[in-house]
Amino acid sequence: MNKDLILRENLAIQRTVLANQTTFLSFLRTSMYFLVAGLSIRNLLEMENGLAYQVLFYSISVLIFVYGLINYIRQRKKIQESKKHIGDYKLEYLSEE
Repeated sequence: MNKDLILRENLAIQRTVLANQTTFLSFLRTSMYFLVAGLSIRNLLEMENGLAYQVLFYSISVLIFVYGLINYIRQRKKIQESKKHIGDYKLEYLSEE
C-alpha cells in the first residue's frame, strides 16, 4: 500500500476535524452575540416590552448553541466512522472483482 496515500488521507481527516471544530466555535460565537444582545437590549431601548425582546434573544442564543452542538457531535461521529477506512481501498477494490 502506498504510504503517501495513507498519510494524505490522515491529513485530510485532520483538516476535517479542525474544520468541524471551527464550525462549532462559529456557532458558539454567534450564540454569544445573541446572548450579549439580550443582556444589553433592555438598557439600550428603554421600552415597555424590553423583557420580551430580552427573552427572545436568550431563546435564539440557546437554540443556536444547541443546534451547533448537535451538528458538531453528528459530524464528529461521521469523521470517526471514516477513519476506519483509511488505507482500506486496495482491499475493497480487490474484493469487488
